Amino acid sequence: MEMKKRLLMTFKTTGDKKVSIGVDSPKDDLNENDIKVAMETILSNNIFAPGGESLVSLIEAKVVVTDTTEFDLVL
Repeated sequence: MEMKKRLLMTFKTTGDKKVSIGVDSPKDDLNENDIKVAMETILSNNIFAPGGESLVSLIEAKVVVTDTTEFDLVL
């Protein structure tokens, strides 16, 4: 069994589109304030321009945990 965590940060662009940025394996003690500061830093420094559009606002952030069980089907 394999468990993976991923932080998804969602922003709105100048074209009114939603864009998500993912971070694999976020630290376990990550808190809401840490995430907000990171997202505001991305926004204020205009680090990303997906499709040539600037990010203009924060929408949401969430940690997604995926639990995968693989089965050996070779007999």
